[in-house]
Amino acid sequence: MARIPPPVATVRSAVRRALRPDAAAPDPPGTADRAPGGGAAGSSRLVLVACSGGADSLALAAATAFVAPRLGVRAGLVTVDHGLQDGSAARAAAVARWGRSVGLDPVEVADVEVAGRPGGPEAAARDARYEVLSSVAEQTGASAVLLGHTRDDQAETLLLALARGAGPRGLSGMPYRRGIFVRPLLDVARADTRKACAALGLAAWEDPHNTDPAYSRSRVRADALPALIAALGPGVVANMARTAGLIAADVAYLDGVAGAALLACRSAAGLSVAALSELPPAIRTRVLHAWAGELGAPGAALSHRHVVALDALVTGWHGQGPTALPGGIVVGRRAGDLVRVDV
Repeated sequence: MARIPPPVATVRSAVRRALRPDAAAPDPPGTADRAPGGGAAGSSRLVLVACSGGADSLALAAATAFVAPRLGVRAGLVTVDHGLQDGSAARAAAVARWGRSVGLDPVEVADVEVAGRPGGPEAAARDARYEVLSSVAEQTGASAVLLGHTRDDQAETLLLALARGAGPRGLSGMPYRRGIFVRPLLDVARADTRKACAALGLAAWEDPHNTDPAYSRSRVRADALPALIAALGPGVVANMARTAGLIAADVAYLDGVAGAALLACRSAAGLSVAALSELPPAIRTRVLHAWAGELGAPGAALSHRHVVALDALVTGWHGQGPTALPGGIVVGRRAGDLVRVDV
């Protein structure tokens, strides 16, 4: 029997762990591969691979096409045409043809409109992509959409969050699983996905946006992360990704505590200032953030300074006026409660 190239085996192992029926988070490195209960439990499941044709998602799709049938899981592919580059439609069609040729079914090409969306071009394209992937998953009945983000992507995300001055939530990076989206390759190096494609004879597409210095992630990838590796050694990427995972676990726990605290702080009018005052700052600010979201403040616009202003109504009260939140929401302090104020 021909020996499987190690990078191919690495990607397949990551996919195999992700497709287990009970998979919720990646196993520690070195965990032995095994089929989930002989595959019977997954016989009715459909998963989709989001594939752009780049090395990461192409290696993921190839591994899924190999692994899924052996676990009794149906696997399909969806490729998104953002329409931002010449030849994008032809490239999406080529990815779809390849997907069908390796047995992925269904295979969908999803067109999206990016122009006119709020935020910068990166954020607009990302939002459009996630929306259409969710839509295709719903239409096909897929239980999960697999994304090709790697350990290197996670390290880049952590650096970008640090540069923005993000709190723990931002520093926790990309989650392994959120809703229907799963990232099997978060513990796999980008170099391994490229080597896997080369070993399988797959010609990966190089997205010019990935090297365009106009984008902050491209600058981190081309300059900042290589500089860190040169200064601190190649292990820095894995260490940063692991740090994000550790922070994510802490954030999940604190969010759970804050959810219970939010219930305990509710009053007939809003939130009890006395109850809020008893909470540790790490929990109180989470409660205020969650409550602002309930009031309708859009999460993308709700910043640290807004939460600090809400917190000042609790801990720094000296008769100041109400606080304005994104979405036209105004919160004030009335008779011992934080309440939404009509203006």
